[in-house]
Amino acid sequence: MKRLLGYLKPHKWMMLLSSVLVIALIGVELYKPIIIGNAIDDYIGSYGQPGVDLGMEEAFGGILRAGGLYALMLLLGFVFNASNTWILQNIGQSIIYRMREEVFAHIHTLSVNFFNTQPVGKLVTRVSNDTEAVNELFSQILAKLFKNSVKIIGFAVVMLSINVRMALYSFLLIPFVTGLTFFFRYMSRKAYRLTRTRITELNTFLSEHISGMKLIQIFAREREKYQEFEDKSEQLFRANWREVMTFAIFRPSIYMLSVFAMVIVIGQGSASVLAGTVSLGTLFVFINYISSFFEPIQELAEQFGTLQSSLASAEKIFAILDEKPEIVNPENPRAVTIQGRIEFRHVWFAYEKDDYILKDVSFLIEPGEKVAFVGATGAGKSSILNLIGRYYDIQRGEILIDGVNIREIDKDALRQAIGQVQQDVFIFTGDIKGNISLGSEDISQEEIERAAHIVNADSFINKMPNGFDEPVTERGSTLSAGQRQLLSFARTLAYQPTILVLDEATANIDTETESLITEALEKLMEGRTTIMVAPRLSTIQHADKIIVMHKGEIRESGSHQELLQLGGMYKKLYDLQLAEA
Repeated sequence: MKRLLGYLKPHKWMMLLSSVLVIALIGVELYKPIIIGNAIDDYIGSYGQPGVDLGMEEAFGGILRAGGLYALMLLLGFVFNASNTWILQNIGQSIIYRMREEVFAHIHTLSVNFFNTQPVGKLVTRVSNDTEAVNELFSQILAKLFKNSVKIIGFAVVMLSINVRMALYSFLLIPFVTGLTFFFRYMSRKAYRLTRTRITELNTFLSEHISGMKLIQIFAREREKYQEFEDKSEQLFRANWREVMTFAIFRPSIYMLSVFAMVIVIGQGSASVLAGTVSLGTLFVFINYISSFFEPIQELAEQFGTLQSSLASAEKIFAILDEKPEIVNPENPRAVTIQGRIEFRHVWFAYEKDDYILKDVSFLIEPGEKVAFVGATGAGKSSILNLIGRYYDIQRGEILIDGVNIREIDKDALRQAIGQVQQDVFIFTGDIKGNISLGSEDISQEEIERAAHIVNADSFINKMPNGFDEPVTERGSTLSAGQRQLLSFARTLAYQPTILVLDEATANIDTETESLITEALEKLMEGRTTIMVAPRLSTIQHADKIIVMHKGEIRESGSHQELLQLGGMYKKLYDLQLAEA
């Protein structure tokens, strides 16, 4: 809670003003029944009584003045309430805007491994649903907790100041209300937490299965997935039902107790009025107060439940904010103008502890050299590519770029110098040019078009109705696999990398498109250190060096012809693919 309240510091003066408005509003609400009570005693009840010199016109004038004063209180109450609502909503939205940006910015700093273990739907829930729950805390709950607490105290103080005996009768059922409130808080807290958990589970399920809908339809699993969704939806329904039933029992219970309290006040108050110890106006004030006295108690209990829900959401948000990135920038990074010399020295790497993917790997790539990694699935080829960009840290050994350990280089500067093209291309919702530049203002329209021309992507872009402004949907569903890959090449080239990484970049390209890319790659790789992983050995024969990986170790290294003459693993792979072809 202390951490949450820290977000209020920039708004402390507005919160102080809100508190003043709340106190003024409560004062108005407390004074309204007194106005009518005084009018009853001074003008209505006294008119025509023996010994009271009060004419009809004077009585009627007094009632009109009381009515005018009451109308003024209504107007003031409206102004105070509207002003306070505007202030609180403004504060709440400002805080949530800041928190949502903070969460999203922090997510960008987290390591790749974090996203491998966290469902996308869960993260979406944290950024959207949970921040909205916290918004409710700042814009409503805290203010209402303060308002209702002051209101209860105000009612109690005013009632005791008017008539102690009547006030004590009014408070007879307070112990029962307190017990019921604590029980409700306990039950509602459990219900809220269960509901939030079920919402997260449902969002995660939806995010995952909507993204994989094509696969579901390919294997005709719609009925089974619908059943899974129905189960999760039913779990959320039951959690919501439990929450609703908690309120359904609590509210009528409080109302029943307020009715009993009203009966006690009317019974004792009527007897006192008949006995002449309490005025009719005072009885009216107490009846009005007692009908309003239990309302803030009920709201207070319900708000404690909502407060628990907001705090639970805040805990989940802070759990994301407290997540530390595994890849940390050096405090004093070395300034390096990256030329493209890459060296692995006795590198050992494991995604999980002691389950080494790479074992004592050493190699050297000179600037401008073209090197290909080949081997069976799981040999460690893609892991080497990930390590060069420092998306993971190694357990033992060293990785050097131009003679400098990559742990000493600013990771953003390192990654900006590396252009990586992967097998699975992600296309963002937007347009063609935005997917090439990724929103970078440093890349001009001319550079975008030049990059597309070099990789032959303009061959299909220019045929589109809007050219580079052609809208594209998420994941590029309106584009072919080959077109998406060409956009990925143009995107990489637009950033002018020093080191080029091709991770099975031509795996999804048809033969015709591959011939276009092969020509483009020759221009793209010129003067750049290039590292390739390719499923077809025919696409890497031009490499200066080919490194053969097997179970995380380097088995062979040399040019295409040298490895064929060696007659080892590479020749077996080559002969196998040649036979399949």
